[in-house]
Amino acid sequence: MCKNTSVVNQSLMIVFPNAKINIGLNITARRPDGYHDLETVFYPVKIYDVLEVIKADELSFQSSGLDIPGRPEDNLCIQGYHLLKKDFPKLPPVKIHLHKNVPIGAGLGGGSANAAFFIKLMNEKFELGMDEDAMMDYARLLGADCAFFINNRPVFAFEKGDEFEPVKLDLSNYHIALVMPDAQVSTAEAYRGVKPTPVKETVYDLVNMPLTAWKKHIRNDFEAHIFNNHPVIRGVKARLYERGALYASMSGSGASVFGIFESKPDLKDLEETCRVFYNV
Repeated sequence: MCKNTSVVNQSLMIVFPNAKINIGLNITARRPDGYHDLETVFYPVKIYDVLEVIKADELSFQSSGLDIPGRPEDNLCIQGYHLLKKDFPKLPPVKIHLHKNVPIGAGLGGGSANAAFFIKLMNEKFELGMDEDAMMDYARLLGADCAFFINNRPVFAFEKGDEFEPVKLDLSNYHIALVMPDAQVSTAEAYRGVKPTPVKETVYDLVNMPLTAWKKHIRNDFEAHIFNNHPVIRGVKARLYERGALYASMSGSGASVFGIFESKPDLKDLEETCRVFYNV
């Protein structure tokens, strides 16, 4: 289980936003507002970015590590600052530095985690007095899964993926390995190929089954067409099962694939062409 780790002093704060995986993902309906209704289980994992904030004379954003696409001023942390500034006009400018380690286009929620942790960080650093519900309201304005990272505990997510119900799910006795192949899947690409379908059994109920039964019952609706477009991702999932995974799946709408094992697997062959994270 991931904890909200921070290092604080009067002028600087460092936090470590973590990634998440999706266990199951069903697209159940298209909404009148253009979004989709879905259901999934978000589970936090131990892959981290590093986010640093320093009080400054002007607002700025810098990054290191993995290259972040887009303009710095469009980063979700900057957008989060402007949202807070509207309601807390005395909020001073800050210098934001993000060291990016969580793979991009992977379905791991890295950008959403950065935004949520930024909101929590600003609330603590500048004593804004927001409770968790208030911070989640701001986070929802930045992305459907952002609010998850405020509480950062396993949940069943539904509607747009921004409404939550706690689930009792603890995978700490298993070994989760995550593989990021040389591929990226945009959200637009993922949704273009999916056909919304109502479900008979929700993921909320299915995760209570023995883990050995998940393979036959828990699916990710994005996999079929994404595997056709990106055979390398399909190959990674197959390899994880060959190496003994009890359950393997693409995470969310992105390119990463995770496997749940009884013990640490040998994935050295995948390390030659992919980023492999063990014991996440």
